[in-house]
Amino acid sequence: MTHSNDVLIFDTTLRDGEQSPGATMTHDEKMEIAEMLDDMGVDIIEAGFPIASEGDFQAVSEIAKLAKSATICGLSRANYKDIDRCWDAVKHAKSPRIHTFIGTSPLHRAIPNLNMDEMAERIHDTVTHARNLCDNVQWSPMDATRTEWDYLCRVVEIAIKAGATTINIPDTVGYTAPRESADLIRNLIATVPGADDVIFATHCHNDLGMATANSLAAVEGGARQIECTINGLGERAGNTALEEVVMALKVRHDIMPYSTKIDTRKIMNISRRVATVSGFAVQYNKAIVGKNAFAHESGIHQDGMLKNRETFEVMKPEDVGLAGTSLPLGKHSGRAALRAKLNELGFDLADNQLNDVFVRFKDLADRKKEVFDDDLMALVYQNDTDDDRLKLKSLRVVCGTEGPQKADMVMEIDGADVETSATGDGPVDATFNAVKALFPHGARLQLYQVSAVTEGTDAQATVSVRMEEDGRIATGQSADTDTVVASAKAYINALNRLLVRREQSEPGYDVKGVSYKDA
Repeated sequence: MTHSNDVLIFDTTLRDGEQSPGATMTHDEKMEIAEMLDDMGVDIIEAGFPIASEGDFQAVSEIAKLAKSATICGLSRANYKDIDRCWDAVKHAKSPRIHTFIGTSPLHRAIPNLNMDEMAERIHDTVTHARNLCDNVQWSPMDATRTEWDYLCRVVEIAIKAGATTINIPDTVGYTAPRESADLIRNLIATVPGADDVIFATHCHNDLGMATANSLAAVEGGARQIECTINGLGERAGNTALEEVVMALKVRHDIMPYSTKIDTRKIMNISRRVATVSGFAVQYNKAIVGKNAFAHESGIHQDGMLKNRETFEVMKPEDVGLAGTSLPLGKHSGRAALRAKLNELGFDLADNQLNDVFVRFKDLADRKKEVFDDDLMALVYQNDTDDDRLKLKSLRVVCGTEGPQKADMVMEIDGADVETSATGDGPVDATFNAVKALFPHGARLQLYQVSAVTEGTDAQATVSVRMEEDGRIATGQSADTDTVVASAKAYINALNRLLVRREQSEPGYDVKGVSYKDA
């Protein structure tokens, strides 16, 4: 199947990406990200690891039912129980896929304590079992790039004969280099019987900073599926970044004549959303989606840009979903202007959603001279809801050069207003102490991060907070022109999400009417 120049994009943000420590997403956030991936043209969405938890099973199952175009894939280990659970989760999709894997390198064979023959037999049996359930089966030899060549050829041939339709070659620990990546795929296709009848895929990690290069090299070697994540999210140093491989193929089509179905104009929107819900901010100099990716400060660069944008830009900002200009709105702007600007930024909001954003927009415009595109996106992604048990009503912080800082706070807890005063080592510490005094909890603060949305002393500050309680991790985020208020809202938002996680971990918890007991 390597004669085609079409490259399938397999997105694993909701599975491998979510495995990043602290990147856990809520059920509703997974639904939202899956819808955005489907809408932007992703071919295969790996929606989760159904056997891992009841929450994962329900998320994969619901994504499978709601997907419009994408193939929905679930991950499973090489055993019947995992595969059956995976099939139960994806079987309602218009196009379901089972992805089963086992570690084949010497180091990974030692984990289940199987010798080469025993592992080969298990691969045959489990891939056969998966294919009896589903016509679309992907098989992965985990740590393939450190597996002995003869044994890798042997097990790939077994998987193909057992019915696998896609053979994924993972560089699980980011060990390989581009030339090796290309040669490995090319030699497998040339050596293994039946290789021409399946699609070869590449799954690269970024431990040595070569994930994108290795993936593109694998395509030149004959791979026709790239596994990747939004923003390169993933374990350790992350995975191949979807935005990087897609834009590389688009911009350098002259030397890499391969095509994807991705609507690249939707890249920035989903990049920002994944950053928000995962709590993993995008570094400023990140390729394609970083804040500085299309920024020019050097005098020579600015002069060149004014004369011809192509002098220092190899792609247009509009190609990845950035507005060509950033015309600010003000306090006199109405709903029509706000809707038009949001549509331009890629948001199609329902009337009630627009009304909520409009209220926050007016409030911000009263405190800020100009409201820019990034300000509007921060408003859209405010994640407070009417269902939150904890809400900030008012906050007054007294600061001085000597002594502890003091925070006077009023919170609404389960519909009732409560208030307190607390001190701390700085205004943010005092504010967090006030929250804890009003709502005692054992959650530990893992991350506190502040970044300015736009420039200027009246800029909104976006605050990200990550908290852990009994192994459950939740992130909260909020934006405000007052950094301390944004900090309080982000902290409270993280607590609300921890409360939801606590409820979801209780036996028999019901997600949208589907009981785990019945799953």
